[in-house]
Amino acid sequence: MSHVTKADQKLTPEEFRLRFPALQNLTYFASCSQGALSDTLATALLEYQNTLLEHGAPWELWMRQVGLARESFARLIHAAPDEIAVVPSVSAAAYQVASTRDWRSRPRIVSTDMEFPSVAHVWLAQRENGAEVSYVEDRSGVVYPEDYDAKIDETCGLVSIPLISYRNGARLPVRTAIEKARDAGALTFVDAYQAAGVEPIDVAELGCDFLAAGSLKFLLGIPGIAFLYVRGGVKDFREPPATGWFGRRDPFGFDPRHIDYPATARRFESGTPAIPSAYGAVAGMRVLSSLEPAAVQDHIADLGQQAHDALAADGERLGSPAEKSLRGPQIAIRDGDPAALARFLDGRGIVTSPRGDLVRVAFHYYNTSTDVETLVTALRGYRKTEG
Repeated sequence: MSHVTKADQKLTPEEFRLRFPALQNLTYFASCSQGALSDTLATALLEYQNTLLEHGAPWELWMRQVGLARESFARLIHAAPDEIAVVPSVSAAAYQVASTRDWRSRPRIVSTDMEFPSVAHVWLAQRENGAEVSYVEDRSGVVYPEDYDAKIDETCGLVSIPLISYRNGARLPVRTAIEKARDAGALTFVDAYQAAGVEPIDVAELGCDFLAAGSLKFLLGIPGIAFLYVRGGVKDFREPPATGWFGRRDPFGFDPRHIDYPATARRFESGTPAIPSAYGAVAGMRVLSSLEPAAVQDHIADLGQQAHDALAADGERLGSPAEKSLRGPQIAIRDGDPAALARFLDGRGIVTSPRGDLVRVAFHYYNTSTDVETLVTALRGYRKTEG
């Protein structure tokens, strides 16, 4: 049952949906890959274009947008702006963390098969530096707290865990894994890419050391920018080797003979940020600021349950957890040819995101019960063509 009253909600889903022009013609379930285009984002990208037309290279305006993006993400996850580094991608964020650790005394990195491969590959690449990677396996698409607990001990240097798995929308046991890691003296890295924007996130409450997310999915921005939260007080064994002028105390000091690292999370930054993406990130998080995060989570959970129940009743094979509390903003449909199914749905104006042997159906606050009914009806039609 929803724990958010109507008075707490800033916008209804139907009101929010009006901010997304394409949704007049599309049933959009691909937010796990790319969020729908809002009117605010479209305006922001034109604003960036106008800075080129009117000013050429207005660095002061551009840096203001980067600063706003940093501040907006910090506010979203209840962190301080100085705890946020602006990076190109979550993969880059993971590398910045990995490259500053000492793997000799505590060599083990605990990961999971439910981790996004791009992040998992960063951990594997550290084997040349002495790291050993071990995996928490899923059981029928679910990862249980005891399985993480069994892998975490005093040999661990880092425990990596996504809030929500990209693969099937499963919710992972993040809080218990962080507590176990803290007790063992290990640092924790949380990939929040499939959660930020549709799940309330409070890094102080989580207690993680690092958390990363990018802009293009549920945060309703575009590719090219991501954010790395670094808990204040986390020490590096070595300074970040992948650095650049934005990783300096004064980026505009232009001193080629000296390298200084700020004590803040900005020490993990490198070259020039993707300025258009900063405009996009600010726009996306501005749109999200009109929502109550708990209301968003409740609405999406209800849609996911509606879809799960209807599809299960139709005999669809689902790759996402049946338990509502274990499911994030996504359900996954198993199919022998996910790409063909996605093309069929796309031809009927239903946008999904196939991965592996699954078609991912991701929900945002702009989705409605009518969207779910449209999907279920289309799937019934597709199964008839198969027969």
